[in-house]
Amino acid sequence: MRKRSDIFTELEIKIPFFDVDSLHIVWHGNYIKYFEMARCQLLSLLNYDYNIMREKGYMWPVVGVEVKYIQPCLFDMDVVIRADLVEWESKLKVNYLVYDKKTGTRLTRGSTTQVAVSLETREMQFVTPESWQNAVKQYLEAKA
Repeated sequence: MRKRSDIFTELEIKIPFFDVDSLHIVWHGNYIKYFEMARCQLLSLLNYDYNIMREKGYMWPVVGVEVKYIQPCLFDMDVVIRADLVEWESKLKVNYLVYDKKTGTRLTRGSTTQVAVSLETREMQFVTPESWQNAVKQYLEAKA
């Protein structure tokens, strides 16, 4: 089983027609979009979305993506994308699980890894910025 966290969100979506192929199966690249949607919701939960990242002087490029397709998502299916923040001190790593809302069947799992890069110097940071770490700590303290 993939690593889970106390810092997570679940995003519910209905698979739209424009995301599927002629067999009504979600095109494989769209799963990355679903991951991004869940990650944005997770970052908002932490009060540290992409606008705040930029205001604090950092961009956070995705440097790694992993996807394991277990069963296909189909047109009009109600799915849940769970996003768990599993690493945040040296990088931002999120694990994802896409499952069928009705049956609970696991459909897809994956992860993304992002690193902080200074907007000023364009240098990668080997430790995540203090502002990011503080946002995570504040969330955990408020949840305790």
